[in-house]
Amino acid sequence: MMRKIEILWVDDEIDLLTPHILFLESKNYNITKCTNGTDAIELVDEIAFDIVFLDENMPGISGLETLSEIKQKQGNLPVVMITKSEEEYIMEEAIGSKIADYLIKPVNPNQILLSLKKNLDHSRLISEKTTSSYQQEFRKIAMDLAMANSYEEWVELYNKLVHWELELENIDDAGMLGILESQKNEANNLFFKFVKKNYKDFLTATEKPTFSHTLLKDYVFKHLSKDRGTLLVVIDNLRLDQFRILEPFLNRHYKKEEEHSYFSILPTATQYARNAIFSGLMPSEMEKMYPQYWKNDVDEGGKNLFENEFLTTQIKRLNLDINHEYYKITNLKNGKELAENYNATKQNDLTVVVYNFVDMLSHAKTEMEVIKELSGDDKAYRSLTVSWFQNSPLFQIIQKAQKLGQKLIITTDHGTINCKTASKVIGSKNISSNLRYKTGKSLSYEEKDVYAVRNPKDIFLPSSSMSSSFIFAKEDLFFAYPNNYNHFVKYFKNTYQHGGISLEEMIIPCAVYEPK
Repeated sequence: MMRKIEILWVDDEIDLLTPHILFLESKNYNITKCTNGTDAIELVDEIAFDIVFLDENMPGISGLETLSEIKQKQGNLPVVMITKSEEEYIMEEAIGSKIADYLIKPVNPNQILLSLKKNLDHSRLISEKTTSSYQQEFRKIAMDLAMANSYEEWVELYNKLVHWELELENIDDAGMLGILESQKNEANNLFFKFVKKNYKDFLTATEKPTFSHTLLKDYVFKHLSKDRGTLLVVIDNLRLDQFRILEPFLNRHYKKEEEHSYFSILPTATQYARNAIFSGLMPSEMEKMYPQYWKNDVDEGGKNLFENEFLTTQIKRLNLDINHEYYKITNLKNGKELAENYNATKQNDLTVVVYNFVDMLSHAKTEMEVIKELSGDDKAYRSLTVSWFQNSPLFQIIQKAQKLGQKLIITTDHGTINCKTASKVIGSKNISSNLRYKTGKSLSYEEKDVYAVRNPKDIFLPSSSMSSSFIFAKEDLFFAYPNNYNHFVKYFKNTYQHGGISLEEMIIPCAVYEPK
């Protein structure tokens, strides 16, 4: 038998509410009546109430004072304020004290019932509605997946899958999440086939998606003006689902003007994708035009040391009359310094901030047991991203940009995927080390697991030697060598990697915001 819901109703004219109380009792609610605030505060200590209905205007201590006392004792107890007055200050006080609901007298029994449903059955009702909505949508998504034949359709489908992943993550239904997971796996399988078939042609086609090397030209430079500054934030390794859960924080200070999904180039790795963003060139073009700035996989030294130089060359090539500054934040100290001194950027037409934390988080999951524990799956990984962002210098920088009246553009260079399955690969000793793509000579691999490009120039990638090729892993695979195979697989299984072909790595957001 289900436990009755315990309600405390506090009103100095409680006898006038007898019809309401009888109505609720007929619905199997248990009502404790009370005529003043002092007794109400004592009762809250004695009885485990599920919810309180509280009259604002009572003799003795007021409803607002009673509310404050109750919240100090039981911070999570929902309190519904009922008042005759529609004075704004009372509403503001009540809302500021985190009331669950606000009702104006005279209230009818159905209003009370609705408030109870909203506050006590809220999660169950949402869960049921979400589950039934996804069940209805599941079939449509499955049909759309089977028919998807354009990059626009893939963008739309991936956005839908992310939407349902975020909707379903807060409901207690493992079965539904399992169904979504299998649908995502199916989507990645079909997306891999789509990329394998079309990627090479897309790079030279007239009708093609925005790729890394055209991102600034397509979505950023057109928003720049001499009248006001723009802050461009590139968060390394930010997936669409992570971006979605950061949006509520951005919306406090900015209003979204437009949003695009664009495609990371292959490999979906920082040295390729981010250099392409800033240079406005594909990797083979960078190698040819700016050999002093470009390093191949097997070369010694940092691969992303000249992003500002690349950006400067792109601005010059496009004859843009803008002054810019570039900052790369790789640690907390640098972030804090920029946040403290951000007002000095107000004379810039464009301020670029590359923020590396999310990438460091994904790598830390591989190397640190505590991070493995904290980010066991995508939901936990998202939760860590939120915790970082809301307390980060980056969020402070964004708030300062808003106060300066700057536009905000947020994007990333590529996403990441939780790798679950190993695929064997063999190559010469100077093969690249990345787990989601390989380049080098004499590569041997499982044909069905990869997109193989024997002539890198076909997809505008440099070759470290005449016989070098590239392979890109599909879905959630990672490459492992046969020697010490079991140890390697155990170490890297369930870690976040990038460089290959998946929806998570390739379809990534770029959003433009106006300050509020």
